[in-house]
Amino acid sequence: MNDLTTSLAASASGMEAQATRLRHVSENIANADTPGYRRKVISFDQVMDTGTVQAGKVRLDPRELPEIYSPGHPMANDAGYYTGSNVDLMIEIADAREAQRSYDANVRLFDQARQMMQSLFEVLRR
Repeated sequence: MNDLTTSLAASASGMEAQATRLRHVSENIANADTPGYRRKVISFDQVMDTGTVQAGKVRLDPRELPEIYSPGHPMANDAGYYTGSNVDLMIEIADAREAQRSYDANVRLFDQARQMMQSLFEVLRR
């Protein structure tokens, strides 16, 4: 029974971590056109002795922010440039799909462990 509860905890922590990742991806997409915005990147940390995972610290993407030429922009400097964001929509869409697929895999694992636990309880009731 301990293995089943460990499986439930592992898949639940995976779902929570992927949901956090998806939230940051959506923030990045929403701010893709925000001047000076740096893409948020999240990593995952394994929790020792539990088999679970948790979202790590949020880091800002260190890539250089692009200089965009737009003399009419209110944030443009004297040369007509302003600092854009370093969000690449293709990368964000790929990250969102990967997070969704990982979340779905954890949902299936959670459901299978739950069904196995229910079957075990039915056997024990007899």
